[in-house]
Amino acid sequence: MTNEETETIEETESIDETEILLVEDNPTDAELTMRALKRKNLINKLVWVKDGAEALDFLFAKGKYSNRNVEDLPKLILLDLRMPKVDGLEVLHEIKADERTRKIPVVILTSSKEDRDIVESYKLGVNSYVSKPVEFDEFIDAVSTMGFYWILINKPPSEVPHGND
Repeated sequence: MTNEETETIEETESIDETEILLVEDNPTDAELTMRALKRKNLINKLVWVKDGAEALDFLFAKGKYSNRNVEDLPKLILLDLRMPKVDGLEVLHEIKADERTRKIPVVILTSSKEDRDIVESYKLGVNSYVSKPVEFDEFIDAVSTMGFYWILINKPPSEVPHGND
């Protein structure tokens, strides 16, 4: 087996164990988010995608993620709104419209404080809407607290066997 094949297998294995999917087109904001999550040791199983189309490909195992096991879903999605290709609201709509992904907690993490974005996000089923603080320390604190809550404290629903309805 070549080094290239080994790297591909290792990458696929780590992608299949993703706990946090970070959907953010701004490299600076992505770096700050990852730094904040690292403070709480929550970054070990994070995948960063740079636009909405890549996020949907990742979640539904399409395109360059077609080898990923579609059943291995992240525990949390941190989603920006303003992105190229497919915007965050459309990604949210697709996530919440699909039976396989609708239970994944989605946190909008955006600079937008517009009421229409907040209202539309909640209509589509977002679990939380967080405006990115402008101040560096506030941003780090907000993201690390949010990540800690959603990954370690929050109790997601377990699968209920069908037939006992």
